[in-house]
Amino acid sequence: MTDTTLTLRVNGAERTVTCDPETALLYVLRNDLDLKGARYGCGQGQCGACTVLVDGKPVQSCNVPTSELAGRDIVTIEGLGTPEAPHPLQQAFIDEQAAQCGYCITGIVMSAKALLDANPRPTRAEIGAALRDHLCRCGTHARIVRAVERAAAALSAAR
Repeated sequence: MTDTTLTLRVNGAERTVTCDPETALLYVLRNDLDLKGARYGCGQGQCGACTVLVDGKPVQSCNVPTSELAGRDIVTIEGLGTPEAPHPLQQAFIDEQAAQCGYCITGIVMSAKALLDANPRPTRAEIGAALRDHLCRCGTHARIVRAVERAAAALSAAR
């Protein structure tokens, strides 16, 4: 297929890329826009390591063609906070030491962000349901849930 020029809205900024329209968003983010937070895991949309938000909803970027995202709002982990001023969700993950190897955490944080945006006071069952499509082999599941609960409390207190 012939390369096409597309304009994407990523982390609040308009970005123009030239790629095959069927190229998975993950590759455009990592290779063309130098946003390395979304990670390649399985390449089949089954592990969640590549999760980003599209119009506020979690999307596994490894299996969505970039051409389907023109004009939509894409947010990656880089769009949440900075090392100097992390988003409350990122700070909660740090405080709970919820990441061990860290490979899957960016995708988990993005799904947790979508959950908290839609439901600021989720139950443990709702947190589990929101994160069920993420694979983490480090065994930090309890800390991940506590981090989401901590972030929900921090965000509620800030409102």
